[in-house]
Amino acid sequence: MSKQLPLILVTNDDGVTSPGLRAAAAALETMGEVLIVAPALQQSGAGRSMPAGYEGCITRHKIALNGHSVEGYAVEGSPAQVVQHGIVEIAPRRLDLIVSGINYGENVGSGITVSGTVGAAMEGADFHIPSLAVSLQTAPEYYLNHSEMVDFGVAAHFLKLFARQTLDAGLPPGVDLLKIDVPQSATLQTPWRWTRVSKQRYFHPIKPHRRRPTDSGPMGFEVRVDMETLEPDSDIRAVAVDGVVSVTPITLDLTARVEPTRLDEWLR
Repeated sequence: MSKQLPLILVTNDDGVTSPGLRAAAAALETMGEVLIVAPALQQSGAGRSMPAGYEGCITRHKIALNGHSVEGYAVEGSPAQVVQHGIVEIAPRRLDLIVSGINYGENVGSGITVSGTVGAAMEGADFHIPSLAVSLQTAPEYYLNHSEMVDFGVAAHFLKLFARQTLDAGLPPGVDLLKIDVPQSATLQTPWRWTRVSKQRYFHPIKPHRRRPTDSGPMGFEVRVDMETLEPDSDIRAVAVDGVVSVTPITLDLTARVEPTRLDEWLR
């Protein structure tokens, strides 16, 4: 009997029509059987949320990949909910890998739990499935649209590198998912670096301008990097300062690394 090809779920938070999703799926086609299950609508900033209002409706969606058409699935729900439907309801067998991305915009710093890209990968990791969250640094004007002006080729190259290694050897010991962030200026020759999640906030809110509190006033944002306190081994440093690819090993265990005796001393 011939061995089954690895089954790879490709998802995102930008929605099923995103060129970044297509780029990820196209990059993975030679590695296994690709199953595309993505949000029906834009879900950026949804994190790992489980909104009660979504009904989980699933529709089939034709997606062009590498000169041919494949059938994917658009799910009404947040990225984490989409992953649940993909695992529990749509996938014909256990998944070997989950890839979330390729996202429009970097996901770095203390706010990564806001990211639907990371949230989808975290949800997959919670099912003990190796998961990758892949993002490409872009200008802010591309964050919420599906512009064809963004080239995902280099990000797809690094996705293939770490997807291949994960399929062959699994994730490193103690790692539940990898977060990969590719600088906008990266080339195929750009080095990559193991990083940690910076404790700095990367996207800072900007007070909306409005006359009355009842007026429409969505919060704006701007990128700020405090070089004096920026950790040299952080994801922000790698992507926003040094221009190298950031690869961050992440665990679902959010417990602070503090010795119990220190906690007892604090209580005294």
